[in-house]
Order: sequence, then structure tokens, then C-alpha cells
Amino acid sequence: MPNYRMDRTSEDIMRELTAILRTVKDPRVTGSMLSIVRVDVTRDMSYATVYISSISGMDAAKEAVKGLKSAAGYMRRELGLALKLRHTPELRFVADDSIAYSSGIAATLNRIIKEEPDHDQEDQ
Repeated sequence: MPNYRMDRTSEDIMRELTAILRTVKDPRVTGSMLSIVRVDVTRDMSYATVYISSISGMDAAKEAVKGLKSAAGYMRRELGLALKLRHTPELRFVADDSIAYSSGIAATLNRIIKEEPDHDQEDQ
């Protein structure tokens, strides 16, 4: 299967799972702001690894993954109905800390930007 088709399928799965994520009623999932960072689909379309990140941090993402694993059957069924694939991949959820990492970088950059004008005024 061409690589562009796998990329397109991964993007379609990510888009649909984002919509399905809003309908999950598990308190472990609805308790924190979640984001699907990336979806990797195997070449034979049998598995899809879904990387989940939370603004609240890695612990919240790990707790949400537990809730998503229990709702995996529901999400797989809804995904199959939405995408009309011949074979809907089995969903595997993995906690990812990329949102917390990027917010830490943004905070560091903001701190540097706030400190920078002080140095410019001293030079003048």
C-alpha cells in the first residue's frame, strides 16, 4: 500500500477519533482536557496506536488511557461506522507528554521574552 494512503488513513482516523472522544462518558476521560497527538496505523491496517496527551500532565494522560482502553470497543465500532473501512483497526492507546512538554517550552520562552527588554534598556 502506498505511503500516502497510510498517512491519509491515519489522519482520517485521528479526525474521527477526536469527534468520538467527545462522546465517551467515562469520568477518567472527561475529567481532563485531552488531545490526540498522533495516530500510527500498521501496514496491514490491523492496529492503530493512538497517542493521547493531556494539558494536566502525564498522570492525567495515563488515567485517561485506562478509561479509553475500557471504551475501545465502542470507539472502534463508531470509527468503523464513520469511515466505512473494510477492516477497522484495533485501537491501542498510549499516554504521551508532548502537550505538557510544549507548554513548558512556551513558558520558558515567555520568561525569556519578558527578561529580554530589560537587557535592551541597559545597553542604551
